Amino acid sequence: MAHRFEIRKNKAGEFVAYFLHNAETIFWTESYKSKSSAQNAIDSIRKNGSDAEVVDKTAD
Repeated sequence: MAHRFEIRKNKAGEFVAYFLHNAETIFWTESYKSKSSAQNAIDSIRKNGSDAEVVDKTAD
């Protein structure tokens, strides 16, 4: 699979959700105290991100 989510622990012992494409990190979330909160963030991205608006703020 070319893309995936990963839940990792940071140095502070908190959980962070990462999105990777071809093993390269594309973005990550804020840190969470619980693993279930990181999983909730992933679930929210999956649910709400598919039809997200694209805003082009470049000058023409």
